[in-house]
Amino acid sequence: MTLTLTQRLDRIRVRIAELEYWRSRETIEIDGWAFEGEPIAIGSSWPRKDGTVRFSGAITLPGHWPLDDARLVLDLGGESLITIVDEAGKEYRLGLDPYHREFLVPSRSIRIFSETVARLPFGEPVQHPRLERGAVIWLDTAVDRLWLLLRQISEAADILDGHEVTPHLLDVAEQAMRSLDWPSATAAYVARTAPSPIQQKIWQLPPVEISPEGLNQSQRASVLEAYETLVGQLKQLRQRFPPQGEIALTGHAHIDLAWLWPYSETRRKMRRTFHTALSLMEQSSDFRFNQSTAHYYAQIAEDDPGLLARIVERVKAGQWETLGGMWVEPDTNMPTGESLSRQILYGQRYFEKTFGVRHTVCWLPDCFGFSGALPQLLRQGGMNSFFTIKVNWSETNRFPADLFWWEGLDGSRVLAHTFDNPMQGYNGFVRPDCFVPTWKNFRQKDKHETTLLAVGYGDGGGGVTPEMIMREEQLRFFPALPQARWTRVHDFFRDAHDTAARKELTVWQGEIYLELHRATLTSQSAVKRLHRKAERGLVTAETLAGLAYLLGGEQPASMERPWRVVLKNEFHDILPGSSIAEVYVDAANELDAVVKEARSAQMAAMKSIAAQLPAGEGNNVLVVNPSLSERPLRLTLSDGSTIAAEGRIAPLGIAVLASEALQPKSGLSAGRDYLENAVLKVRLAKDGSIASILHKPTGREALEGCGNRLFVYPTDKPRNWDAWDVEEDYAARGEEVTRLDSLELIEEGPHRAAIKIVRTWRHSRITQVLSLGANARRLDIQTELDWHDRRVFLRTLTGVAVRHARATCECAYGVVERPTHSNTSWEAAMFEAPAHRFADLSEPGFGVAILNDAKYGHSVRGNVLGLSLLRAPVYPDPLADEGIQTFTYSLMPHEGTWYEGGVREEAEDLNQPLLALAVTDRAAGRWQPLAAVGIDAALSAVKPSEDGDGLIVRVYEPAGRRGSFELRLPPRWQNMGVVSILEEPMEEVPNCGLRPFEVKSWRLARS
Repeated sequence: MTLTLTQRLDRIRVRIAELEYWRSRETIEIDGWAFEGEPIAIGSSWPRKDGTVRFSGAITLPGHWPLDDARLVLDLGGESLITIVDEAGKEYRLGLDPYHREFLVPSRSIRIFSETVARLPFGEPVQHPRLERGAVIWLDTAVDRLWLLLRQISEAADILDGHEVTPHLLDVAEQAMRSLDWPSATAAYVARTAPSPIQQKIWQLPPVEISPEGLNQSQRASVLEAYETLVGQLKQLRQRFPPQGEIALTGHAHIDLAWLWPYSETRRKMRRTFHTALSLMEQSSDFRFNQSTAHYYAQIAEDDPGLLARIVERVKAGQWETLGGMWVEPDTNMPTGESLSRQILYGQRYFEKTFGVRHTVCWLPDCFGFSGALPQLLRQGGMNSFFTIKVNWSETNRFPADLFWWEGLDGSRVLAHTFDNPMQGYNGFVRPDCFVPTWKNFRQKDKHETTLLAVGYGDGGGGVTPEMIMREEQLRFFPALPQARWTRVHDFFRDAHDTAARKELTVWQGEIYLELHRATLTSQSAVKRLHRKAERGLVTAETLAGLAYLLGGEQPASMERPWRVVLKNEFHDILPGSSIAEVYVDAANELDAVVKEARSAQMAAMKSIAAQLPAGEGNNVLVVNPSLSERPLRLTLSDGSTIAAEGRIAPLGIAVLASEALQPKSGLSAGRDYLENAVLKVRLAKDGSIASILHKPTGREALEGCGNRLFVYPTDKPRNWDAWDVEEDYAARGEEVTRLDSLELIEEGPHRAAIKIVRTWRHSRITQVLSLGANARRLDIQTELDWHDRRVFLRTLTGVAVRHARATCECAYGVVERPTHSNTSWEAAMFEAPAHRFADLSEPGFGVAILNDAKYGHSVRGNVLGLSLLRAPVYPDPLADEGIQTFTYSLMPHEGTWYEGGVREEAEDLNQPLLALAVTDRAAGRWQPLAAVGIDAALSAVKPSEDGDGLIVRVYEPAGRRGSFELRLPPRWQNMGVVSILEEPMEEVPNCGLRPFEVKSWRLARS
């Protein structure tokens, strides 16, 4: 009878499975366990499961056991950091999780201690934790190695289905199995195989021996002989069927800074994972492991300084590779360009200070899309290479390349690589059935002979296992498979750059949009707003302190400490809104503290500015413009009153104004259903939506249909990833919120007029105040949501009397144009996309923009501007966006394009109004300590240099223009030249001028 290859493979798998039950020659259960100092028996439930608990135990090995073959086997009921203390008192720390349960025994007598939580790696609670297992085994290493080798052969035969080598692999595996002299004594055989799935299905097993006999010497000899024969046969087959392809392996443990667990648990995950990785390096000199994220190492320095010292040693030895060059692995859709610059600045500085290395590779495997600003910033930060796998997650269109040049907004390029591993992506395995599809999916194999593959359990940490180390060693002599070797990521990219210098590669221009996880632009909106306020608050505090210094004040101190807090909370599962509730409690507290610290620093800087100005008398107001754009005189005074006056404040200008300079601009009027000034006339419909916005300078009606129509989508229920995704059919059922609880004119002053509208939808309330300042060019819509409904999506839609094929959306350090139609699948997939402070639709001569101070999810379809205001998912936080939150968005008609109409400048004003301070001892006047001449530029930062020597001024060209640009400094100051975002000289860059979307920094010093 002839079996098919599939039947033969099934038979081999069944026979291989039996070997596992003879891995242990002898087993001794560990008695005398203690839980928090009190006795606990194996199999017993924990007395309590909250927080971190501690187990302890001890064991002495039998004298006839070889120490090298002894293994400690533990399952304490949750994740643990275990400490093994040997006879000499030396401590060995290791991570215990479902993938790391067997450990080397360092001496014949050991004591065991643990820090344990009743959780699994992905944060799942262990509802009924028990002390499941505590034993030492005498490992039959011969059986263990053969068992693994035969499994790898079966995996290879399966994945190489159809390859000529497959029947040969089955032949050698069958020969090896037939050559074994295997035990058959009934009592031992039944006891050994009792844990097998098939035996566990039996109605009632007979009594079994507690310590069944293992292999005898003759049987073990047959195992050793079978292994050596099998290795020889595989090597012969490798000669006949050489390796196909090459894979660069990097050991890896993706540890989400916070996700389905709070950050306090991440701190424990770090220690568990890092100790495990170090232990594997002691077992294998070939093993290579990478770990990104400067923040993790800074945290380890606090929690476990000895661990960091060991990591530093392995970094110097070349086995442990620090990676990434950033403070954390951040989301890149929502942070400002300055935040991304600080990620690199503080990340690279920390790595260089701690490890003596500066990174050339940006490592972002798991972010939800990538800003087109990144390539320029990476290059300025010393990084010429970029890695992710997330582009392979797009659901509609396949990204066209996996080794390519990524070209940013300004034309800067980095070499980018992604691999497509269908077995857990960046959490790959050392297995034939992982290697083969990863190599098969590598599309640039005609250009470069190697693809990268990161292996190790991740997201919840854990990393590489001892089995993966042994697998790599065995796979070195396998036929037909891709050849794999442990490699440093930097070395992989060095070789890839050599290839890119010789061969033409695909070029991808601009942002990398992920066709998935679009709801991360909106979920957990309250923390998104706090983040916006925190990063803006720090930039403003630094700018004010810098202006004070330019006027003659003291050198300001670095604000790296609060910036680190902001950067931490930009992590790609915090800022996007995809974590559990506990994470957002921490994030809100941390960011709120930064906001308060920034306000305090701003006030101190305002007082310092005032101290540098000429003395005088009168009840005056000090006004500071913290931007590089001229601003209309709009203020909120300390008593809460609003000023909307005729004058303007110069870029980075300072003014001390008397009361007569604060008189309102004329022309403001209002009624219950209208607001009007010299620029806009706004009329409301009966349902409270906006019926008309007349732009008086052009005579154009801005709206087509009604504006600020609020829609709720109660079918926002994704297939997967509740907090992450919004499906393309969400709009198939939309309910417009038209019910009015009240509509009243609440303010009719000379500076500002406002109408308050209150609506109810089901269990939630929406309160909006539509306001128009006397000198306003935009209609502000201040919104308060008191939300108490689940799994609904709230958006505002405004149809405008404008037609164009592309809309303009602000992004980090520039703008990106997006289609307003769905001609192709690529365009259709972009139905929800990121924008920062504005999105604009313009035709020649006229346009309309929607501005915001806290939102990121936008759509522009046809002539409808859409802004996403709130989602209410139930996983992983059942109460996401529950309760009260406030924010403001605005509608702004304008003449010309978005650039000509000053849309960005109005968005700046909305997000960071002018600063005001009442002064009674300063003379009226105006000052401009730092000025710019040339084409319009936007300010990124005026910050203290990190080395304490002067100021760093950073600007960017925001619109894609080119022209002259230079800074004008006050007396006794000099421009020391262009520096990178790492604050190092860029001598090859001219001191003057700006290119399209260029980010440029200068060091200024007192002469």
